[in-house]
Amino acid sequence: MKQFRVYADTSVFGGCFDEEFSKESILFFEQVKRGEFILVISQTTERELIKAPEKVREVLANIPESQLEIIPASDEIDILRDAYLKAGIVGPSSAADAEHIAAASIGNVDFVISWNFKDIVHYDKISGYQSVNVFNGYGLIRIYSPKEVVNYEP
Repeated sequence: MKQFRVYADTSVFGGCFDEEFSKESILFFEQVKRGEFILVISQTTERELIKAPEKVREVLANIPESQLEIIPASDEIDILRDAYLKAGIVGPSSAADAEHIAAASIGNVDFVISWNFKDIVHYDKISGYQSVNVFNGYGLIRIYSPKEVVNYEP
């Protein structure tokens, strides 16, 4: 079975400690540890996790290195993020959300997961990100909530 490379934004880490999102967030990270997915994050994720409570940071610390990939910061990510902002997909206050999608697009992940239904997992935003990606020569980005990705059967 193919090991999908899945970009998880910071909301998925925090979701482990939120009553509404904990079941699927915890299940996702368990499946990463079992080798069902490769967890992909960016330096944006690392930067956001520094400000998170210790228990949220520990979620990342418990991921085996063999199951983790970090997309380094780059000018290419910044340029694509700025293209999303210029297109009005999200406003300047949501630049970090656009940066997550840019990093995932540059990193050519299989898909992105997030609990951010305002700026990431929303039909309007997804089509905007996809349009900008195609216009700039990148592939279509697939974006889901963890509920749509985890395998509920062991």
